Amino acid sequence: MRLSRGEKDRLRDSLLAEARGRPLIMGILNVTPDSFSDGGRFDEAGAALAHAEAMVKAGADILDVGGESTRPGADAVSEADELARTVSVVEALAGPGRVPVSIDTYKSGVAKAACEAGAVIVNDVSAMSDPAIVGAAAEAGAAYVLTYNRGVKDETLDAGADMLAFFEGAIAACEAEGLPRDHIILDPGVGFAKTYDQNFQVLARVGDLVGLGLPVLIGVSRKSFIGKRLGIEVAADRDAASVAVGLDSLHRGAHMLRVHDVAAHRQAIELWETIENAAH
Repeated sequence: MRLSRGEKDRLRDSLLAEARGRPLIMGILNVTPDSFSDGGRFDEAGAALAHAEAMVKAGADILDVGGESTRPGADAVSEADELARTVSVVEALAGPGRVPVSIDTYKSGVAKAACEAGAVIVNDVSAMSDPAIVGAAAEAGAAYVLTYNRGVKDETLDAGADMLAFFEGAIAACEAEGLPRDHIILDPGVGFAKTYDQNFQVLARVGDLVGLGLPVLIGVSRKSFIGKRLGIEVAADRDAASVAVGLDSLHRGAHMLRVHDVAAHRQAIELWETIENAAH
């Protein structure tokens, strides 16, 4: 049974409020054949739903469903194919008493259909490359992940400083499209249109990003900059390092981590919180 608009609004508000009180984990569910880390593992519906259930049991607070790989060089996916891959999965996962579902897309049509199926977050890594996507999220009452993504690399930028200036204008643009400010989640966009060094620059400024007063989502899980820094070629072998980066971001005030290995991140967060609480 699909969630009513009122149920989705309450789920969104509860999620955003909860993020202010404790770190949340967004589990990655790629229903794609070609994602950089787990492409082809969960593109069949049964496997996708089983993996989603396993992530929830391991401690995922949100499930992020994606139907198109955003790795460099990946083939573009038509809207029809992305809809076919994602909407039925979103509908199967969303429902009363279940964890919130996010749709990872930059297409407004996919965002609209996924929200109708029960998604309460639109996770757009493209920073509004489709100008209609913010309006689609606003109309659906969904939260919107606004990502720092200039589209092309500019090696001359101090990415940390540029990120803060970018968000000032982009948040205003979202509000102009009818999206309430308190429905926006900020993502520094690690790995998107950035040099190797710029990825570290934005992570070093997470505390300043938190100072903008909106929830901050960090997505570094298994990404290539980690592999380059540590010489780890296989993406799935980068989980321990991903946990380390995630905990650093939480220490700087971030609210959500988008991850592949939910269990490892949940265990690390629980220990980190225990130490933090012992200090008070």
